[in-house]
Amino acid sequence: MDALSAFFTVFTDLKLLSLVALGTFAGVYIGAIPGLSVTMAVSILISFTFSWDVHPAIALMIGIFMGGVYGGSRTAILLNIPGAPSAIATAMDGYPMAQRGEAGTAIGITTVMSFFGGFIGIIVLALAAPSVSQFALTFQPRDYMLLAILGILLVGSLSGESLVKGIFSGAFGILIGMVGMDPLTFTGRFTYDLPLMQSGISFIAVMIGMFGVSEALAQLHHLDTPAIKQKITRIVPSFGTIKKYLPLSLQTSSIGVIIGALPGTGGDIAALMAYDHAKRVTRKPSRPFGKGAIEGLVAPETANNAAVGGAFIPMMTLGIPGDAVTAIMIGALFIHGLNPGPMLMVEQPDMFWFIVGSLVVANFFMLIFGLTGIKLFTKVVEMPRAVLIPMIMLLSIVGAYATNNSITDVYWMLAFGVLGYFMRTYGYPLGPVILGVILSRLLDDNWRRAIISEREDLGRFFHGIVTSPLSLILFLAVIFIFFSQTPLWTRLKARLLPARNEEAR
Repeated sequence: MDALSAFFTVFTDLKLLSLVALGTFAGVYIGAIPGLSVTMAVSILISFTFSWDVHPAIALMIGIFMGGVYGGSRTAILLNIPGAPSAIATAMDGYPMAQRGEAGTAIGITTVMSFFGGFIGIIVLALAAPSVSQFALTFQPRDYMLLAILGILLVGSLSGESLVKGIFSGAFGILIGMVGMDPLTFTGRFTYDLPLMQSGISFIAVMIGMFGVSEALAQLHHLDTPAIKQKITRIVPSFGTIKKYLPLSLQTSSIGVIIGALPGTGGDIAALMAYDHAKRVTRKPSRPFGKGAIEGLVAPETANNAAVGGAFIPMMTLGIPGDAVTAIMIGALFIHGLNPGPMLMVEQPDMFWFIVGSLVVANFFMLIFGLTGIKLFTKVVEMPRAVLIPMIMLLSIVGAYATNNSITDVYWMLAFGVLGYFMRTYGYPLGPVILGVILSRLLDDNWRRAIISEREDLGRFFHGIVTSPLSLILFLAVIFIFFSQTPLWTRLKARLLPARNEEAR
């Protein structure tokens, strides 16, 4: 089977086409429910597709993957509960838009930009997979550590009005991420010899509690406030709107592809880094970031869907999973007698092109399913709060329990919900807490791997940074971003670029 024929297989086979559509539809709604992750859905699916042919099994999994990454944005916009970690940044500006009665507009922009980002990721996968995977392989543990530090410096973008409170929240998140068994030494950290602390604190339970339960508690103060009527006049953004945000979406798609191609990262880190990038490069946002800026929707949604194509690059070319879902899909390929990696590209290139074709079809179905049912969905935010609050609580409890089928996660979720409520009350931002939890393991593991590989010699460690071009670029980026968040940079910028600053105001 030649490459062209393999690529169009899913377009011409009604059964495969239907499976991709079914998977994408299911993925959109699974992704919208907090706690029901795409990883869990795909892993369950393996047991059902064990006896299937490889093409139908992969087609269904790809549909769920593509739809699930997008689906997390729905509840993030409507209820301020990110359906998945990759939608955390989307909630920051999407939810304020819903509170203004613009939920339909927010979902429309999110859908179209997710389609655009997904398409960019697929193009890069098809045209430059070997080059990008070789670039991703050059990352050493110290580079991952520097990347994690770069991510943690996003705290400046997520802090709102107080950087000090943001740093406190971020540090608290890192502390939460450290709880549990140390993966390198297998000793307990911050466990106090309590069995329920040994396995750590579920990141999903923290996220649902911080965003979902704290939101429900905050809404109790507004029980008598009438619901905001949503304006659903135009869902699909105009060509002028798409054209306006095209340069930003191209930039953030690139971020998504590269971060997605790095093993151990994924769409959540890509979305947060893209959000920070948008905040830095946008001189005149449509509204202030955190208050309903469209740029705050465009950046994370293009990046997290571009990361899907990026995650397939190391999987298909090197046999290394880009994220948890592609790790499961590698297992599925092994079950069906295939060996993902360089030899797959040589011996069975038709499988590579079949996956690319399936991703293209899934991306189109995501656009179709994403743009339908919006009027019905937006009715959620028009419900009386006496109905909405129990619904948020129920969704949060189900989501927290479904993550690991553990009642302990529900207790953690409720505890972090109460804590999140008081943090919101006293002006402590919640985004940096989640950021700290996401990046703590990446930072901790890679710092220790890096220093062990240099025989615990700090001199050798810093020598490695300055002699490696990639490490040096990342290190300089860390220095610049840190410096750019200080008052000294603000004064220097005002002195060097007075005209531009005046224009930005």
